[in-house]
Amino acid sequence: MNSRTETKIIEDLSLNAWPSHQMQLYDGWILRFSYFYTHRTNCVEQIGPSTLPIPEKVRYCEDIYRRWGTPAIFKITPLTDPDFDRFLENRGYGKEHINHIMRQTFPFCGAPDEKTGAESLWRLPYPRQLLEENSGEQGFAVTVHPDPEKSSVTLECTSFIPDAWIEGLFSLKHTTNAMHRRVVPSMYRAIPKDTICVALRDGKQIIGTGLGILDREYIGIYAIHVHPGYRRRHYGRTIVCTLLQKGRMLGAEKSYLQVVDGNTPAERLYSSLGFSYAYTCWFRVRQLL
Repeated sequence: MNSRTETKIIEDLSLNAWPSHQMQLYDGWILRFSYFYTHRTNCVEQIGPSTLPIPEKVRYCEDIYRRWGTPAIFKITPLTDPDFDRFLENRGYGKEHINHIMRQTFPFCGAPDEKTGAESLWRLPYPRQLLEENSGEQGFAVTVHPDPEKSSVTLECTSFIPDAWIEGLFSLKHTTNAMHRRVVPSMYRAIPKDTICVALRDGKQIIGTGLGILDREYIGIYAIHVHPGYRRRHYGRTIVCTLLQKGRMLGAEKSYLQVVDGNTPAERLYSSLGFSYAYTCWFRVRQLL
């Protein structure tokens, strides 16, 4: 598979994985609306060929986003014509939220020693049998990285996205916007694919989150967050390893994720777990009056 083909696959999977509050199709483009919760869920993405003049289409999109009261945002990927990116730059669009996509093909899928390979690369701090024996919605909970001087941290893994997980994510991301808190839960519930949801709790407080989304032979890794006060304890690694191990058990043979440009610790973590660089995307943004 060439890089352009896989880029198209991953871009399609990411659209499936993260629905917007509302969407509109327009001449090979998809306009996504979420009251600017994130760039990705509130932007224009090119999903097919265009037949209308580009300046006309951009003006149309700007009018639509102006009515929503949000900036006009266009996602730029290696599949985008470079001339279009330059057109937006010349029109006053800034470059924001640069992301690097990382991917991996599981090298031990189908091999006789696949269990050993997975256990060594994605080592878990709890018995792997818990993942094998708990596949229903109820999931499981287990204490991880116990520290006698601190309260125990519990890992919870389910096949659905609990309301408490979304509230915990809001807390970790400091989401206070009333509209976002109202519409984002419905966006998570609209994900049309099987999910693996992980939360880390210290008592009642969620201090870490992760979400795996299964689509075709891939598992996409999303929403990896750890409270600043709990970092440097390998909790991020534990979350990602749980998602990868469980995803492989459920049939995934490949994985992808995105990391924000400049987040060197995250890049190092993902590289140590077998991920490598695939491509870079960014967003062209213009504030509208």
